[in-house]
This record gives sequence, structure tokens and C-alpha cells, in this order.
Amino acid sequence: MSDHVSGPVGPFEPPYYAAVFTSVRGEDDDGDGTAYGETGDRLDELVAAVPGFLGMESARTPGGLGITVGYFRDEEAIKAWRSDPEHRVAQRRGRAEWYESYVVHVAKVERSHGFVRG
Repeated sequence: MSDHVSGPVGPFEPPYYAAVFTSVRGEDDDGDGTAYGETGDRLDELVAAVPGFLGMESARTPGGLGITVGYFRDEEAIKAWRSDPEHRVAQRRGRAEWYESYVVHVAKVERSHGFVRG
């Protein structure tokens, strides 16, 4: 996903689901990262159009560790995202070119709360 900075999303009314994608980028991904960034921007557009998508937040360390959490109303929304044809192509490209490793965790959120100063 793209490396833009924003605040946390939510909280949402439970129950809902969190799909956590934790990855390690390779050192020789695509040179300047342009293709990776463009692909991430396109995926951001696509996932936003999935019915039941609630939001997303991402962070990446200078060493290449990245965590992206996507929030979805239900498992059907996660399945729709997982099976999106452009997303599937990006997954294959990620394994072939960009990632040393990744893990996906899907969890049902039963409690959610937040705080905003001001």
C-alpha cells in the first residue's frame, strides 16, 4: 500500500474485521520504488470501492518492515477484496519482486474505542 501519512481510522461499531498485512520489502525491489508506489495507490482506490470496506492505515520502517491494517464490515468484504483481479495480480508481483516475506492475519474485532485531543 502507499506510504502516505494520516491518522488512525475508526473506531467503528463492532463487530467488524481487521486484516493485518505485515511485510518485509526486499532491498532490490524496483529501484526507486515507483512501480510499488503506483501499485499501492491503485490498490488504495480499488479497496475503497469494496462494499463493506471501512478504512485502512499503514506504517513502514526505514528498514523495510511494513504493517497495513484494513478494516472490513464482514468476511464477505474481505473475500471480495482478496479475490479482486487487480489485487491478485499485485499479490503475485509482490511475491516475485517486492517482498522478502509477508504474513496476513484476519481478526474479528469485538471492542473498539478511541481518543482525539481537542
